[in-house]
Amino acid sequence: MSGRILLLTHQDTACPGRVGEELRARGFATVACRPVAGDPLPDPNGFAGVVVFGGKMSANDEHLDFIRDELRWIPRVLAADVPYLGICLGGQLLARSLGARVAPHDAGLHEIGYAPIRPTAAGRELFPSPLHVYQWHREGFDVPRGADLLASGDVFAHQAFRCGIAVGLQFHPEATPDIVTRWTEDGEDLDQPGAQSREDQFAAAPVHDPVVARWLGRFLDRWLGGQPQTAAA
Repeated sequence: MSGRILLLTHQDTACPGRVGEELRARGFATVACRPVAGDPLPDPNGFAGVVVFGGKMSANDEHLDFIRDELRWIPRVLAADVPYLGICLGGQLLARSLGARVAPHDAGLHEIGYAPIRPTAAGRELFPSPLHVYQWHREGFDVPRGADLLASGDVFAHQAFRCGIAVGLQFHPEATPDIVTRWTEDGEDLDQPGAQSREDQFAAAPVHDPVVARWLGRFLDRWLGGQPQTAAA
């Protein structure tokens, strides 16, 4: 297996943020892929891991060719025993590919801003303690049959799950304060029920972001088995 990590994004301006930085700091080469722009989904066997990031579309949007293709491709990643990390939409796509439901909040709430999550008994290896993490979503996932719920939250109860070496996260550990600034610039969705104001997010970022940054490094080491590899030439 090579030392390449596939980073799959869903928007023209999407940035792997801290996740990409942490992976490169561990000696991995990162390979960008944007199916929404027509990039083909590669053979997962050539990668040491796959990270699928978020997007404004839904995991239920099977009328979109690239969403339909990803739902068919994710089982290939799992069958190849390649570590999979799904973030927000990426976690929802993982859940759907494993037969679980993805749906809006029953009360129509959005979850935007910093919110607390708590580890379950099954999740303490990857989530040793509670965290305040950055959220931006209006849909959530059910936990697939045979998977373990790793962390729970107050608004969307299911915040992280693991199925084998695949992990789905509802939140955005890649989001640095600079990314939060960009995401909130136009105010889109900040008027939705459950969304935090831009000012409240800016006030929370210096408190919670350093804790998430420390957590992410340890999490990635555990997700990848603690064996970073030399990047391919």
